[in-house]
Amino acid sequence: MAVFTPLSNEQVAQYLLEYNLGELVSLQGITAGIENTNFFLTTTKGEYVITIFEVLTFEQLPFYIKLMHHLASKGIKVPMPQQRKDGSLIGQLMGKPCCIVTRLHGGYEATPSKAHCILAADIQAHIHLATKDYALQQPNLRGLSWWQENYPKIQPFLSTELNALYQQALTEQISVQNSDTWKNLPQGACHCDLFRDNVLFAGTYQSPSMGGVIDFYFAGVDKWIFDVAVAVNDWCIQRDTGEFIRPHVKAWLETYHQIRPFTEEEREIWPQALRAAALRFWTSRLYDFYLPRAAETLKPHDPTHFERVLKQRFNGYIPELPL
Repeated sequence: MAVFTPLSNEQVAQYLLEYNLGELVSLQGITAGIENTNFFLTTTKGEYVITIFEVLTFEQLPFYIKLMHHLASKGIKVPMPQQRKDGSLIGQLMGKPCCIVTRLHGGYEATPSKAHCILAADIQAHIHLATKDYALQQPNLRGLSWWQENYPKIQPFLSTELNALYQQALTEQISVQNSDTWKNLPQGACHCDLFRDNVLFAGTYQSPSMGGVIDFYFAGVDKWIFDVAVAVNDWCIQRDTGEFIRPHVKAWLETYHQIRPFTEEEREIWPQALRAAALRFWTSRLYDFYLPRAAETLKPHDPTHFERVLKQRFNGYIPELPL
């Protein structure tokens, strides 16, 4: 992610003494993203990613790290957190929480095809099912309460029209997410940020294969239908308008449904779930754009993208969930 905390080779070489991962060969900062500091790490024993957590605390981190360990142990292609010599999965570097995970290979696809959507939907459904026996509980920290808390901070930057749109969407979500229907939806640990840049593919564009899912540091216990909505709002759209690419979203939903069938309650709440997913990322992008944190390579995303997506989810085509 963005480099908030620079590291030297000497600092990382010293930190590696707390692991059995060999000696440092190379270190390279990863510039994409806006939340944590990440480096590609090569040692004499393998290739890894080292992450310094800039926002998450030592108390919060076990949920994310153990979730990845849980999924990787079940054979799902996610980074495997590496155990330290003392048996723990989380260390401390530069006074901040830190972990090392295996590096997955492949690259993300900026313009996914229907084949990419099918592979991503397949692994999303398997992740959901695999978390049924995951014991740790932590809510999605970027959920409804976070939107309510941060709207007053971004409100001054919005026009009258955009404030009206935001208030319409937020009012709907307060009502929907406090309803019995929403509260009783199937739920579990979710990625909550399954965008196209968080899934790696091997193979070719015409014949891709799954490389794995990365960056679980926005994960939380949430409604599975919300997690699906987050994904299709990114993978299955025309980027310049936010409209759905109908063959893509149909393929995603049918693939997921074959593995983890949708419920009748999820079909009922689906349009509101899509708007919830759009509002979540419009909120965070507005916040990061207008109230950014300092970083050496920070690249905040354009908030108008999810403004367009949200407008489409109110006024545009909504795909039906398969029966």
